[in-house]
Amino acid sequence: MGDITPVPQEIIPAFCKAGVVVNEGPDFHVEVQMVPVPEPGPDDILIRLKFTGLCSSDIHLMQGDLGMSTMSSYGVRSPGHEGVGVVVKVGANVKNFKLGDRAGIKPINNTCGSCTMCWDDKETYCADAIHTGLMTSGTYQQYLVSPARYASPIPDGIPDEIAAPIMCSASTIYRSLIESNLRAGSWVVFPGGGGGVGIQGVQLAKAMGMRPIVVDTGASKRELSLKMGAEAFVDFIETDDPAKAVINIADGVGAHGVFVTAPAAYKTAISFVGKRVGSMGTLVGSRSDTAAALDFARRGMLHQICEIYPVNRLPEGVGKLRRGEVAGRIVVNFDWEE
Repeated sequence: MGDITPVPQEIIPAFCKAGVVVNEGPDFHVEVQMVPVPEPGPDDILIRLKFTGLCSSDIHLMQGDLGMSTMSSYGVRSPGHEGVGVVVKVGANVKNFKLGDRAGIKPINNTCGSCTMCWDDKETYCADAIHTGLMTSGTYQQYLVSPARYASPIPDGIPDEIAAPIMCSASTIYRSLIESNLRAGSWVVFPGGGGGVGIQGVQLAKAMGMRPIVVDTGASKRELSLKMGAEAFVDFIETDDPAKAVINIADGVGAHGVFVTAPAAYKTAISFVGKRVGSMGTLVGSRSDTAAALDFARRGMLHQICEIYPVNRLPEGVGKLRRGEVAGRIVVNFDWEE
């Protein structure tokens, strides 16, 4: 007996499809290529991904403009950090997953588990955290290894295309909503709220009893925002004074909180708020945040906000995201090819 138990009914290939960044930097592009399928260790699981989301931070990693180490410095060719699929190999030491279980991969691949950050539900700030799609291959690759301790179990009743974006966008904005300490009835503004992170924040805020307002532009984002629970949509292109419009909507006083999900909105975010202004930031959601966000989806409070692309159109989806043309999220189906 070896350390790895194979799935009896499924032949695991030697190579799989992956979206690979070519010419990393300002002039990058993405190609679908065949790459080796990794082998899990005794504490790992191998997941055959069915869906991956495309996140704006992927664009920054491929452009290398975040002022941090590059993908190539870690030997990583595929970004992505929100994938959901099926466990197809299980390491000998793994107790929390079995073959055929659904599992998700998040922006953090693993942490040390023993520092004060990890002990205090701040594991995403662990100094030894391994970032998916930067320091290890990301979810643009169909088969991925994950430490079993850090993969997220996916509850029954949540479609894969909904679960995939929850791995990043929903769990991250959920953490922000929790740390804001805002109460039910609070007015909350989402600049850039028609995008992947913001639109899930709108749904979660609504489910938590808050009153969301979206500031964004375009008919498709207006329609999606109002459909997903925003009480109002302010188009910053069509409105002469978006801040004044938001204040008028929010009882003439202003919002209790602003959740900035679009970098361009940082400089104007404070103008939407009433008194007692303060600011804070969150990185990504923890495992407990992801579990909580998944539970909102299981209860029907987080709905599909995505456009589904076949795997061969992954580069097209990246291009659309790069141009800022995506309302909600694009997710890529590895089992579909046109």
